[in-house]
Amino acid sequence: MQNPINVAKFGGTSVANYQTICNCAQIVINNTTTKVMVVSAAAGITNHLVKLANEALSSEQITDIIEKIHQIEIAILSKIPSAQNVETKLYDLLAELESYARHEEINYRDDVKDALMSMGERMSSLLCAAILREKGANAINFDVRKILRTDERFTQASPDLAKIKLLAEQLLLPELEHKIVVTQGFVGADAQGRTTTLGRGGSDFTAALIAEAIGAKTCEIWTDVIGVYTTDPRITQHARPLPELSFEEAAEMATFGAKVLHPATMEPALRQNIKVFVGSSKEPDKGGTWIKRDCDHEPPFRAVTRRKDQVMVTVKTPKMMYAKGFLERVFHIIAKHELSVDLITTSEIAVSFTLDNPPNSMSEKMNKETLIELSNICEVTVERHLDAVTVVGNNMHSEAGVSSKIFSAISAFNLRMICFGANVHNLSFVIDESHSDEAVRALHRALFE
Repeated sequence: MQNPINVAKFGGTSVANYQTICNCAQIVINNTTTKVMVVSAAAGITNHLVKLANEALSSEQITDIIEKIHQIEIAILSKIPSAQNVETKLYDLLAELESYARHEEINYRDDVKDALMSMGERMSSLLCAAILREKGANAINFDVRKILRTDERFTQASPDLAKIKLLAEQLLLPELEHKIVVTQGFVGADAQGRTTTLGRGGSDFTAALIAEAIGAKTCEIWTDVIGVYTTDPRITQHARPLPELSFEEAAEMATFGAKVLHPATMEPALRQNIKVFVGSSKEPDKGGTWIKRDCDHEPPFRAVTRRKDQVMVTVKTPKMMYAKGFLERVFHIIAKHELSVDLITTSEIAVSFTLDNPPNSMSEKMNKETLIELSNICEVTVERHLDAVTVVGNNMHSEAGVSSKIFSAISAFNLRMICFGANVHNLSFVIDESHSDEAVRALHRALFE
């Protein structure tokens, strides 16, 4: 049964400094159903932590990065009128951060990396709770690791839904009767209590998991844009915010590149029919996008997304012709390395598929290991510097003229791969990264302007 509770998540730009946090605090206070505030690290902090965790740095370089982190956090602390009660705690967290950053095995141990990467959110929640109290709210800083139980896969941990629900009912729900709880996104803990993380962008996922665990009615994602747009507004100035999306449309958009949403966010929302709102913490009065099970209007074209840093892999062997088991062997290797295939096409003797390959990521490392193993059973061709462009909509496979309108708009571009028909909500193609901006603009002109 759903409770009349709202979970509000605020991204890094929303909690970047004292004034932006004050804006967020007011949004929380103005909605009396908001009982949980989930926060990301302040803008810039995560990038600093990634560098500390993954690059071989000199002691002087480490000191320089830590000083930059200090400046961001202390600048917020210095604006809080009665900061004495949180000042000691913040300096304790900064000291803990430095101990992880200077750990001799930080570049090689994922458990230490996760402990370090959690520090941004832990500092952010401490300061946000203090600012809420300054504004008169009865707010507490709650350690999400008490309830957000995960497996032991550091840097990309998977949640234990049953355990999260049990712990949330025991430890979190009682706090919500008279308090606003401020907690951390992105962070969890395994059964041994060791800090884990849900992967980059996992704060949205955290908010949805908490909403599911406590039976919340709504979940708000507050960011720096007014909802979900027809396409990335940085690509074209004609992009416009959408008033509504279905869960399926939102999941497709998130999977294929809409940065305003984390792909996994839709899973808990869909399971429990939790309405999700996306809006701008800078301009909360301008509304935003509601994501729900059933929309009032379901057009054939809803949005155009672009997912960068794609690698296209083609595996080929004459033995594949009329052979059984080749695809099973290929995808067994992919599954063993815990990679996700986004797009796939096949011929009689070859299979092409795309893998997400963001630089300096865990998936980039696993991609290399996967390709080496695949080359032992077949001929492997790798094409890089590609982007995946996706048109998201409804009943795209059954409405006449839908595909022809899309292909007419991009007839001037060389498409490296096309995927259509497996899903009623999308048509995707792979294109050279140097042409993807213009392809998105051409599609947007033809479909939305």
